[in-house]
Amino acid sequence: MHKSLSQISLVQFLKNPERASKTFSADDWELLIRQSRRTNLLSRIAFLIAERNLFDHIPQSLHFHLEGANTIAYSNLRSVRWEVLKIYEALNQVNLPVVLLKGAAYVMDNKDAANGRLFSDVDIMVKKAQLIDAEKALVKHGWISTKIDAYDQKYYREWMHELPPMRNLKRQSELDVHHTIIPPTAALKPKIEKIWDHVEPIPDYPGMFVLSPIDMILHSATHLFHEGDFSHGLRDLVDLDSLFKEHSEKDNSFWQTLTIRAQEMDLSRPLFYGLRYCKKILGTQIPETCYKQVSAVGAPPRFHLYAMDKMLLKAMTPTYINQSLPFAGFANFILFVRSHYLRMPLKLLIPHLIRKSLKGE
Repeated sequence: MHKSLSQISLVQFLKNPERASKTFSADDWELLIRQSRRTNLLSRIAFLIAERNLFDHIPQSLHFHLEGANTIAYSNLRSVRWEVLKIYEALNQVNLPVVLLKGAAYVMDNKDAANGRLFSDVDIMVKKAQLIDAEKALVKHGWISTKIDAYDQKYYREWMHELPPMRNLKRQSELDVHHTIIPPTAALKPKIEKIWDHVEPIPDYPGMFVLSPIDMILHSATHLFHEGDFSHGLRDLVDLDSLFKEHSEKDNSFWQTLTIRAQEMDLSRPLFYGLRYCKKILGTQIPETCYKQVSAVGAPPRFHLYAMDKMLLKAMTPTYINQSLPFAGFANFILFVRSHYLRMPLKLLIPHLIRKSLKGE
């Protein structure tokens, strides 16, 4: 019989590292490492253990997993900083302002969420009117599109909120270039001009910015709950939990400001999901007033919410190699279809999915 999500070793540790460390058996620690490796959270776990001096609670035979994860995280961090510098050099030469998004933003803005986080790519945002100039500058510095199919090029350039993914020929690093935070064809319509109005500069990088703390959180929630791939869903939820904690501790008006900004930006629905699943899975302390206010605007119909609970909790349950969960494949498929439905109207979505299925993608 499969454990509930709250009974999973990895989730127990993320909710309360100190308490878990005192109660875990050797088998629990081994499961934790296997689950966190599969969910891309092993380096985060290693960071939390080192930060809280919990190594004495862990069987000696497992230490090398955590030490290796820390080494990988530090190397990854250096690579991200180097990649950001190269992107900055490319775009600064043509005086293009650029906003770092997600993981790279956490790193350059010294967010707690960057600690122990691994990165598969760098995400940036430029203004739509400067998108072509940005692409030309990046191509000049060695980045090329990874999508050469004519249909894929059209899909990204006409319907999506980003250029086709790019890769650097020399370093093989991945880069996503956005012009807004959600596809223009989506039902939600955040005003990108208002986001640019609140961006914050990165010291020593004139013309390079990160989103404001509130907008960074809204983008994190929007990205997580509009994506169809939840293989890193728990990792992204940990990011969101960290951002909630870090900024609510600094600003007494944080929760109220977040609620108001979500309504202003038409992002109450993804914020509702972010609050709900951080609270439900990770035990994040969310003020009841905030949760009720966001729910009043952003909560879906009851049956929809019931279905989301069933699917998301299944999709975010950490597993390990050779372990499978009943109906997990079905849940991930429904979430994949849902993500495309959120991005595109049916008249575009149905032909798109048929084409992708025929190509075996």
